[in-house]
Amino acid sequence: MGTRKAREVPHKLEGIRRRIEQWRRTRKVGSRIPGPLWAAAVRMARIYGVNRTAQTLRLDYYGLRKRVQQSKVAVADPPGKGVASFLELVPLPPPGACECILDLENAKGAKMRVQLKSITMPDLAALSRSFWNPQP
Repeated sequence: MGTRKAREVPHKLEGIRRRIEQWRRTRKVGSRIPGPLWAAAVRMARIYGVNRTAQTLRLDYYGLRKRVQQSKVAVADPPGKGVASFLELVPLPPPGACECILDLENAKGAKMRVQLKSITMPDLAALSRSFWNPQP
């Protein structure tokens, strides 16, 4: 059986852990963790993840997660992971889309043939109007 290596604790996270442990040694029984320590824990959770931070600092996972969510900042990806700067979303054809060939001819004799794929009825109506009533 293999042995698991203990994960190294990052320097910044270790500093916060020492501050919280110092507070725990000197606090009055029943007192709550001070706001600045919670704020530091939330910053670390955004960098290293809620689970790792909660385990390292010996904090309640759900309490830390709630504070991270309340800060309106998403938990960051683990260090070293890239973040996409551009994401293209290709829309699916909407319900009611059709495929057809459209032959148009106006009073002046102009003709137009268009093959349409995945076009909705409002788009088809706008195309027809622009052909029948061209702007000067």
